[in-house]
Amino acid sequence: MELFTPKLITILRERYGLSHFRSDLLAGLTVAIVALPLSMAIAIASGASPAQGLYTAIIGGFLVSALGGSRFQIGGPAGAFIVLVASTVQLHGMEGLFLATIMSGILLMLAGYLQLGSYIKFIPYPVTIGFTAGIAVIIFASQVKDLLGLTLSGPEPGALLEKLPVIWQALPTWDLPTVIVAFVTIAIIASLKIYRPHWPGMLFAIVITSIAVTILKLPLSTIGTAFGGIPNTLPMPSLPEVSFAKVGALLPVALSFTLLGSIESLLSAVVADGMTGRRHRSNCELVAQGVANIASGLFGGICVTGTIARTATNVRAGAHGPVAGILHSVFLLLFIVLAAPVASYIPLASLAGVLAIVAWNMIEKHAIALLLRASRGDAAVLMATLLLTIFRDLMEAIVVGFALGSVLFIHRMSKTTAVSTHRPWVEDDQPDKVDGSRLPYDESIASNPDVLIYRISGVLFFGAAASVGSVLDNISDSCKLLVVDFTEVPFIDSTGANTLEGLAHKGRQRELQVVFTGLPEELREKLRSYGISEPLVAFAGTIDEALQQHGASTV
Repeated sequence: MELFTPKLITILRERYGLSHFRSDLLAGLTVAIVALPLSMAIAIASGASPAQGLYTAIIGGFLVSALGGSRFQIGGPAGAFIVLVASTVQLHGMEGLFLATIMSGILLMLAGYLQLGSYIKFIPYPVTIGFTAGIAVIIFASQVKDLLGLTLSGPEPGALLEKLPVIWQALPTWDLPTVIVAFVTIAIIASLKIYRPHWPGMLFAIVITSIAVTILKLPLSTIGTAFGGIPNTLPMPSLPEVSFAKVGALLPVALSFTLLGSIESLLSAVVADGMTGRRHRSNCELVAQGVANIASGLFGGICVTGTIARTATNVRAGAHGPVAGILHSVFLLLFIVLAAPVASYIPLASLAGVLAIVAWNMIEKHAIALLLRASRGDAAVLMATLLLTIFRDLMEAIVVGFALGSVLFIHRMSKTTAVSTHRPWVEDDQPDKVDGSRLPYDESIASNPDVLIYRISGVLFFGAAASVGSVLDNISDSCKLLVVDFTEVPFIDSTGANTLEGLAHKGRQRELQVVFTGLPEELREKLRSYGISEPLVAFAGTIDEALQQHGASTV
């Protein structure tokens, strides 16, 4: 049961003190300021009301932090779900969305208790990059109407290929005040990110544009005119109508929510781990996500998942543990209770500008450029996932991307397998070399706490990369030299290379010299194409050469 012990319990066992609470209080307030406009904007783009977005962040965010397996995870509505949620609302109505969210919560809990969270790492890196970028394109396309203030002749289609002709025909109806407000919102957020990166740019943009629209009395759609404002209380929980027919019809939707939610939340937890050096409990996290989705559906919210941007903000704001996420939900609740009428003045064009920035930030430009440049196979997986997400279906994109990644891996493995007479099944006894290439044994190295040697054997691909990512967790702060030997590694894929790059960057942050040994020139070139080169890491032919070059015996 220790695997399912929430990190909140772990923090309290560590003698949680007043100084820790102050850190969490400030971090919780900071995250709430970021989550406030995002939660409303994501809900509106999903076909729900802004209040539902806040309910999701309050109820779901509280439970994710209180029960989750990550110290820093912030739960709430996520941009990645906009496409799925919007299509569910169109096909099954709001009651269908609530039921699908509850069903997804049950499936997430089941996945956690079956300890399936450990298998999420088998999703290849190009697939996650591809579907995230595809979702970003769809999110931006869904905001064009509100960014330009277009007047459509009918309801806006959900599918991109159907949406584009409708948007094109409506372009002559664009509204100048709406465009100005949206552009100013984007400009404020982008400018503050450059000149005042620690300021809450999205909140500043929303406040400034709302005040300007109110003072100038611009005829723009606002939360008040479009949705009638936001209630100042939470709704009472209620169970949507359940029948075998509805459950059967919504099962594919619930499975989609479950798959995307597990990927998104565990990816967010991994990002937090990389920023802090801590380790999350993936199956405990899935159980918490499941409970949060069940509660969100009962309280009239939408899908809950771990959110990468808000989780990263939480870490950067100095959070100590899950109490920060709990307090972020409390601050959002206080906003509903004390300041709900103020939200009625927020222009929809401002929220569209916020989502345009979110969509831009979701596209990992650097990672896409690396994948396109480094390998034609990885580029094919990336582009297939991206295009299928945009023009077909997210689930189909993930399944096809995973299948292509698996076929690509099998093809690469077949090229590394060979029968050679130089390496028999039973190797002959070999005497120690006396030509001077083998250094004498130095017992001080084996007992030196400043030197650590790791040997990797086998293929370093997306299924094995996670174990390498945990290397630094076992290294003491006093360690100064890490030698990683790749003599028995025949192949490294993009996920493995990305993991090694993260290991090297974390080593630099800790002033730890990282040396890679035993790499043939082909694998060295592959790592260089992913940005892993000197001086980020050093290279040596053998472990003995690495120790000699870096003076390990005298460290």
